Amino acid sequence: MAPKYKHIKIPEGGQRITIKKKKLVIPNKPIIPVIEGDGIGRDIMKATRRVVDAAVEKAYKGRKKIAWMDVYAGENANRIYKEWLPQETIDAIEYYYVALKGPLTTPIGGGFRSLNVSLRQIMNLYACVRPVSYFKGVPSPVTNPEKMDVCIFRENTEDVYAGIEWKKGSKEVKKVINWLNKNMKSGIRLDSGIGIKPISVTGTKNLVRKAIQYAIDRKLPSVTLVHKGNIMKYTEGAFRDWGYKLATTEFRNKCITEDELWGKYKGKAPKGKIVINDRIADSMFQQILTRTDEYSVLATPNLNGDYLSDACAAQVGGLGMAPGANMGDYIGLFEATHGTAPKYADKDMVNPGSLILSAEMMLDYLRWDKASEMITKAIEKTIKKKTVTYDLHRQMKGAKKVSTSKYATCIIDNM
Repeated sequence: MAPKYKHIKIPEGGQRITIKKKKLVIPNKPIIPVIEGDGIGRDIMKATRRVVDAAVEKAYKGRKKIAWMDVYAGENANRIYKEWLPQETIDAIEYYYVALKGPLTTPIGGGFRSLNVSLRQIMNLYACVRPVSYFKGVPSPVTNPEKMDVCIFRENTEDVYAGIEWKKGSKEVKKVINWLNKNMKSGIRLDSGIGIKPISVTGTKNLVRKAIQYAIDRKLPSVTLVHKGNIMKYTEGAFRDWGYKLATTEFRNKCITEDELWGKYKGKAPKGKIVINDRIADSMFQQILTRTDEYSVLATPNLNGDYLSDACAAQVGGLGMAPGANMGDYIGLFEATHGTAPKYADKDMVNPGSLILSAEMMLDYLRWDKASEMITKAIEKTIKKKTVTYDLHRQMKGAKKVSTSKYATCIIDNM
């Protein structure tokens, strides 16, 4: 029996996604919780839902349809519930498994460091998945943006984002510093703020397992562990070591290491084998520019992945063209990768591309491939025709500037 909610209305005729034999079972009319988002979320979510509905209708002629179910977080939730992240929103996403989310603001003055981080930690959405690829015609600061085609798997719940820190001068920080200096001979300056950087075997294995399985499912050539283990040996260095160990035990018949590639196979990977390698984070930032096409899947701790995913997105048109998802074992929360941009809220002018492409990822997760491919091709066609929103228009000669809603209409027309 479906749960009862105080403010959430369950759509009639919609069906719940279920799990059977550790796999999602997708009905023809799945109920998808949707958080509109704050600021520009109102504009881009309307555009995104129109595009998704049109793609599903055109692809499946009414045999499949998404039953959208509005749930609330951020400003809408505070207005309705008098709280920023209601429990029934969390319950709904956990019950229905797949959800779409616009950008959320974080309240000033307490309660949450970040609503986005809170959602990830509460539901153990341990993998932030960020595919980055180029659409022909999009302005780029690099010479060969078409070489960019990677998917970044960023650990989502640990590292410095765990939020364990103490303010300079506080009683707590003095206690921590005194203990560390006395018992661990740390030599920390007394005027420091302190933060803790936990990286666990559990978090690392969850993340790396998902990255390798993604590469296997898509027949990609490599998974690269990105870390700063030369300095942080027992956190990021351990991330590298645990990642290799998982690859060579759980995926031994599918993977070889880079050492094995050159030592046993003379640089040529056997058919069907994925190469597991690793790169120091600062070197990776350089190589993602200079040797872009040598990488396909990157697995990283939280902070490295945050920097790296934005640096990759910058090469292909910026965050307005960068989709993302937060994933656990089964839950997929698909979201725009940018912020709320309140300056542009309700002006019907911003690029909805990030959220539309995140919804395209969602359709791919549902295995509705025909609809997801239709969206990707339609966006590419729209950009080729130089019909774009203001962010791309100002960088493209001879382009036609359109509103958020008109851009969605053009994508639909180009399906």
